[in-house]
Amino acid sequence: MTVIVETLEKLERKITLNLPLDAVQSEVGTRLRKMARTVKMDGFRPGKVPMKVVTQRYGYSVHYEVMNDKVGEAFAAATNQAKLRVAGQPRIEEAKGAAEGFMAFDAIFEVFPEVKIGDLSSAQVEKVNAEVTDAAIDKTVDILLKQRRTFSLRPQDAVAQVTDRVTVDFEGKIDGEPFDGGKADDFQFILGDGQMLKEFEEATRGMKLGESKTFPLAFPAEYHGKDVAGKTADFMVTLKKVEAAQLPDVDDAFAASLGIADATVDGLRADIGKNLQREVKSRLLGRNKQVVMDALLAKAELDLPKASVQSEVDRLIEGARADLKQRGIKDADKAPIPAELFTAQAERRVRLGLVVAELVRTQQLHATPEQIKAHIDELAASYEKPADVVRWYYGDSRRMSEVESVVIENNVTAYVLSQVQVSEKAISFDDLMGQN
Repeated sequence: MTVIVETLEKLERKITLNLPLDAVQSEVGTRLRKMARTVKMDGFRPGKVPMKVVTQRYGYSVHYEVMNDKVGEAFAAATNQAKLRVAGQPRIEEAKGAAEGFMAFDAIFEVFPEVKIGDLSSAQVEKVNAEVTDAAIDKTVDILLKQRRTFSLRPQDAVAQVTDRVTVDFEGKIDGEPFDGGKADDFQFILGDGQMLKEFEEATRGMKLGESKTFPLAFPAEYHGKDVAGKTADFMVTLKKVEAAQLPDVDDAFAASLGIADATVDGLRADIGKNLQREVKSRLLGRNKQVVMDALLAKAELDLPKASVQSEVDRLIEGARADLKQRGIKDADKAPIPAELFTAQAERRVRLGLVVAELVRTQQLHATPEQIKAHIDELAASYEKPADVVRWYYGDSRRMSEVESVVIENNVTAYVLSQVQVSEKAISFDDLMGQN
């Protein structure tokens, strides 16, 4: 059978499918007879329902199922014969002018585009690198110390200072009126940890036990509480308790308390350095991968299948609803979320997916079993029982598919870097980690 493919617009195509009526009717009859052997109806024994009654009850639904199946089979056969790569689901419409004994349907659908990737050697990519310094290790040790600090009461005449844990009562008013979240008793926070707004911490610092103070506090315009964002409140705070922080000593006992195999200070620093190296490697790869993908997209030419973009938009919207639900938002699954919020992101993802797939195909950048194993081993190395983590990955096809995708992206990144003009740039550990 000759398949005639009509081009409608860019990636949109149309194929007319012809179904012989006798094949449809034969399949309907076969399914109804099979159903009659087991169907149950009031007034009849199982398997003894007359075919006429079965046909009257189930004929329409079975005919509908058969038509769907036959159209689907015909569409698959036609597109395979025409060697078309279909993007998304076809839109099926009944066509006029069918030959006698046939039913005709128009299948309107999109195909995946031809992807053209230009000369990568003319592209320029800035590749960043960073090192784990002693200062970075020191900062991590300080964080670990803070996580294990204890507190003891200060003397009655002590003044609250940075690193102290304070307990306060406070009440805020805007234009003389209380507001939600503006009042608390026995509220505890640590000065200098950034738990409170800067004005609040500054007002509390230097106070003595039992002292009360009134001060203005300007809420930032981007403050999470929309009712008070951008407004100024008058707060009264009373200091009820002041506790001094006590940090553990950095010694072998401290290292042992953290479960370090080499329970020494040197062993602790080496373990921290190893973990930071792993994190630095991951973040550098992520940042460099981003600029590589941008360079790759800039050299690619292709049309986007609307069906693929819409499918990605739908997926992003569902992800947003799931996030809202996790945050406890009521009726999150019914929340109206405009599709245009995700259109640009969806288009980029679809475009990148198609370009990467083309590069993987033409340059043989598929993930090998050895690469997948090495990646999983690296992920598992930071856990207490790596073997259990490895089994966890290999025990789920979805997780393995995610790992394979990451490895493929890494292969693409390495390939593009080998083709483009690369300039190296050293950045600090803090810049890489997004710290001040």
